[in-house]
Amino acid sequence: MSERVIQIDLGSPLEFYGPGDVHLSLIKSLFPKLKIIVRGDLLKLIGTTDEIDLFEKRLDLLMIQFDTFGKINSDIVKKIMGEEQNSDNITDTEDSDVLVYGNHGKLIKALTINQKRMVDSCEKNDMIFAIGPAGTGKTYTAVALAVRALKNKQVKKIILTRPAIEAGESLGFLPGDMKEKLDPYLQPLYDALRDMLTTQRFLSYIEDDTIEVAPLAFMRGRTLNNAFAILDEAQNASESQLKMFLTRMGKSSKFIVTGDITQIDLPKQKQSGLLQAQKILKNIAGIDFIYLDGRDVVRHKLVTKIIEAYNNIDDKMQKT
Repeated sequence: MSERVIQIDLGSPLEFYGPGDVHLSLIKSLFPKLKIIVRGDLLKLIGTTDEIDLFEKRLDLLMIQFDTFGKINSDIVKKIMGEEQNSDNITDTEDSDVLVYGNHGKLIKALTINQKRMVDSCEKNDMIFAIGPAGTGKTYTAVALAVRALKNKQVKKIILTRPAIEAGESLGFLPGDMKEKLDPYLQPLYDALRDMLTTQRFLSYIEDDTIEVAPLAFMRGRTLNNAFAILDEAQNASESQLKMFLTRMGKSSKFIVTGDITQIDLPKQKQSGLLQAQKILKNIAGIDFIYLDGRDVVRHKLVTKIIEAYNNIDDKMQKT
């Protein structure tokens, strides 16, 4: 006999168990050979290894169903967990390219060649730089990779940060409390997270610091272990700020740095740390640079044309 403890990694296990634990009771009845002991969001399984493996595979699919649509019913429990389902075809329902199953059944995956390069590179490297113009999905893909790593228990927390350069990272003159001052600069990161997590789970992760969203200045002096950290808008980090962030990397962590070198808002006397990093870090093993361009734009088709128009002007200015 074998024993295994698995976690119901959902915002509300009580909703997953159903009113009066109706879904949980049905799940138990479908696996009569297993002893299932429930302790909050933890299930202790006692039985044969094959039976436990089969149960875990089916339960993972049931949790994906719940996470995607926010609810399950008895028919869905029977269909996914029931004995009529053949263990050989369980994985067939999953799309290997999907990074995250988002809200309302949305399948979140890399949509372009360079976004797929980001995904592949993240599997092989602990630190990657994704550089490209607006709308190329670099931030969105990075957040999806972070959420996937968290759901797969590869990391214990996600840290998302941006330099609040528009206010010079001195936010005291803005109205409201600290959260209200920071939210305008961090909103794109919140938007991506809300696409990928239910509202309840998003709020739960923010509340218990499983997901931390903060300005770059707040990273100073820390060591980020077992974390997936993303620095967004890195073109607006100074050389010293970017060095500070990169050296926060601790054990079992992944770092993604995203930025658009055509939209640097730093004062003229300061050089972008992202420009410097391209030169001095490009030959270090474990660090990779992925470059996205107009072909990767996944916003409105006009965005591609706007990027091309500005690129043409830049080319003409360089030639004069």
